[in-house]
Amino acid sequence: MALKILTVDDSKTIRMIVKKAFKSFDCQLFEAENGVEGLAIAAKEIPDLIVLDITMPVMNGIEMLGKLKSEDALKNIPVIMLTAESGKDNVLQIVKMGVKDYIVKPFKGEQLIERAVGIIKLQDKGAEGQDEDKVSRMFTVDGDVQRLAVPDKIGRAVIVEIDGYLQSRLKEMQEVGVNKFILDLTKVTEVNVSLIKLIISIIQKCQNNSIPIRIVGAQSLANELKQLQETGDITIFPSVGDAKASF
Repeated sequence: MALKILTVDDSKTIRMIVKKAFKSFDCQLFEAENGVEGLAIAAKEIPDLIVLDITMPVMNGIEMLGKLKSEDALKNIPVIMLTAESGKDNVLQIVKMGVKDYIVKPFKGEQLIERAVGIIKLQDKGAEGQDEDKVSRMFTVDGDVQRLAVPDKIGRAVIVEIDGYLQSRLKEMQEVGVNKFILDLTKVTEVNVSLIKLIISIIQKCQNNSIPIRIVGAQSLANELKQLQETGDITIFPSVGDAKASF
């Protein structure tokens, strides 16, 4: 069943950013221009997540948040607040009121999705509950080497699924004598925050389990990763064969 996402903001541009951010996920989007409209839609639809701006006419976001928290039927709906840089003083207040997270404007859709996946379980459109199967098919074993081949196009929610699936997979590897790991990024063409977090998380998990890891990727990807502080020291092998030979 599609998740219901309500965005409440008087800016049409911001509502469009939110709409585009959730476009690739199985979500039903609702929009409101102020807190009064937002409350009415929230009461009718009971959304799974509300993206709520602080500064709005008629009823602002803090007022709407207060009314949400005062209604038994609405108080448990998770809320991500949007605030301008100049409105950072409101952060402590909204945190005390029970918001799940907040984002300072301007922001990118990717930032919003990264916050959302920590609150709700986003599903790629058409996946119909098959994310786990999709993720498991990315893992293949060749002798004593576990390979994770990340596809070119992958939803941010699936990246979170990979990270969650990996821990149990590492335990299974040790039980069957698979003691090496290759992260294959050959098909990946875009470096983003989610990918960086995934790479670092996998490296840390392998190290914690005393499993040597090698990373494979195109030269263009290697060059881009070298420029980042988090991944600048990571060796990127040009092929799976080269990575295997290095163990």
